[in-house]
Amino acid sequence: MSEIGDAFREGPGLVPYITAGDPDAAATKEQVRALARGGADVIELGLPFSEPIADGPTIQNAIQRSLDAGMTPRSYLDLVADLDVDVPIVCMTYYNLIYQFGDEPVRAFVEAAAAAGIAGLIVPDLPVEESGVLRAACDEFGLDLIFIVAPTTRGDRLDRVMEQVSGFVYVQARLGTTGAQADVSSQTHDSLGRLADYDVPKAVGFGVSERHHAREIVAAGADGVVAGSVFVDLIAAGDEVATKLEQKAAELAEGARTGYSQRVPRPERT
Repeated sequence: MSEIGDAFREGPGLVPYITAGDPDAAATKEQVRALARGGADVIELGLPFSEPIADGPTIQNAIQRSLDAGMTPRSYLDLVADLDVDVPIVCMTYYNLIYQFGDEPVRAFVEAAAAAGIAGLIVPDLPVEESGVLRAACDEFGLDLIFIVAPTTRGDRLDRVMEQVSGFVYVQARLGTTGAQADVSSQTHDSLGRLADYDVPKAVGFGVSERHHAREIVAAGADGVVAGSVFVDLIAAGDEVATKLEQKAAELAEGARTGYSQRVPRPERT
């Protein structure tokens, strides 16, 4: 099992997202340390792109702050290489940046990402049908390739996604873009039901921001939760950021553990 897969082995995983370079690289290093102290099992570190189609206004604004501060793919990789936490780092970005990097499209970026210490990639605008080149490069350099499964992903298309995914599958809790929500969508439970028989960790994101969200999602069968906008909001507020990131991570991790303890075992199939 990969480094990312191992992160879900001992219990539910917490996967917080922040945007690298928001508001600058030095601050990002402190933010990553704070999330690790709070109990993050995997950290999703966004590489900013000018057209973030999967992200809502909160993360779009973080991406703009990062771009305004000068973050580039190469400075992003330098930042990751300098991190000093014992938590797998997943790069969330868009395919254009991966394709345009270096002299050899796709392969050059994946090789550089592996050298920097990145453990996996999330590329929300890459259709599974066109993912073969990136999948091969990830296999060559030992990175996981994590796909997002939407509430509308079903049947043969779901099977194709699950054939290509590794590390964990990112379960989109609701249709639309990222952003904190007040409740857990019923679509989350439906999606987890469709994925129950696939042998890969399932982490639910899009709207997760509160302890009870994490508890309900993990109790429903998820192996972890992904939370982004709630952390990005704390960074944007700029008040005792490291302390509040650590506290929010600890809160969500505790909620996930509680949900795991409440989970009803699935009946064995005969």
